[in-house]
Amino acid sequence: MGTETGWVYRVFEPHGSEGWRPYGSDPERWRGTITADDSGEGAHYVVALVVTDLMSEWKMRGLPRAKHVRVFLWRGEEGDEADADIIVEVRPRIHDE
Repeated sequence: MGTETGWVYRVFEPHGSEGWRPYGSDPERWRGTITADDSGEGAHYVVALVVTDLMSEWKMRGLPRAKHVRVFLWRGEEGDEADADIIVEVRPRIHDE
């Protein structure tokens, strides 16, 4: 108990047939590290922080809905996309209810 884990995150956006590219006009803004308690929920907590930050920015910019992005999370250091511990995809609603 009392141990912490460093998580590295990166956010990507779709880029047509080329796949995915770093998100935004300042990709370094959406790349970083977060330290969280070393628990079974640590990775989920970190992803929730990143997604909450994204959604807050979209709201501040007056965007009517979420943008399509993927959040990749690695334990310790960034690796290949296939090596991510968690990948969360955020998609805008296609149909209004």
